[in-house]
Amino acid sequence: MFDRKRSVLRAVDGVSFDIEPGETLGLVGESGCGKSTTGRTILRLEEPTSGEVVFEGRDIRKFDQHELRSVRRQMQIIFQDPYSSLDPRKTIGSIIAEPLIIHKLAASRRDREDRVVELLQTVGLSRDHLGRYPHEFSGGQRQRIGIARALAVSPKLIICDEPVSALDVSVQAQVINLLQDLQEKFALTYLFIAHDLSVVEHISTRVAVMYLGKIVEIASARDLYTDPTHPYAEALLSAVPVPDPKIKRPHVILSGDVESPNDVTEGCRFYHRCPLRRPSCAVSEQVLTEVAPGHLVACQVRTGVNTAATTSAPSR
Repeated sequence: MFDRKRSVLRAVDGVSFDIEPGETLGLVGESGCGKSTTGRTILRLEEPTSGEVVFEGRDIRKFDQHELRSVRRQMQIIFQDPYSSLDPRKTIGSIIAEPLIIHKLAASRRDREDRVVELLQTVGLSRDHLGRYPHEFSGGQRQRIGIARALAVSPKLIICDEPVSALDVSVQAQVINLLQDLQEKFALTYLFIAHDLSVVEHISTRVAVMYLGKIVEIASARDLYTDPTHPYAEALLSAVPVPDPKIKRPHVILSGDVESPNDVTEGCRFYHRCPLRRPSCAVSEQVLTEVAPGHLVACQVRTGVNTAATTSAPSR
């Protein structure tokens, strides 16, 4: 019993993509597909076992703690849960001031307080909120505080890890509009992780679709939402409600359940649920293939590419 072989869980497997300065890349997929792990790996909140995380031409996996602290000024995260991501024992002023202290970005206490007030006003709050505690705020206000904290060090890249999933629909719209305004004002770049496809369509420049740790399709938001190519992307989009009753969208119903990440198929991970599957899909690794400029799909049926003998990693 002590010699039992341990299974290997690959939460993120061979994922590769680029994010251009000033754009928003949406990352979508079912819960547990590896979206948040991907975002946390970029920041090295999770340590990848292999591969590269390249930021402005440098692989930050090779950085020591001193170098990592320096680059983290340029990379921040907005967490999913606005309730657990703020320290309940600290005032809002202390929470937002903490990154300023860590990175020594304020010469004096007065400068620090002025900067915190400026950040609060930027996200729609006021000086009066400085001395209050997180429990005194609503979910939407708490997420604004989280955004202010992320902005404190003037980052270039912000990982938005499902930042509106815990909020009411009306509040979601306010936060999304705020993020868009901030992106335009501060020239920010976003990796926007979400499972709500309507939100992703509204904010994203490009969209990447994940399934069981792999990216199965990447395209501009316009191309993906008007012409999804991978069967899984088609199924996801068919489940999005259409507000106009005159528009009829075919509804794709998938068979079976999502496989366990510990027991994925040797070939295509979507094989057991795919309505287009062929026997070769069960043994062929699906490689991202360009079907149109900037539109990549990992499906040999749709791309016409037989990947049975292919062992290379997905294109970047």
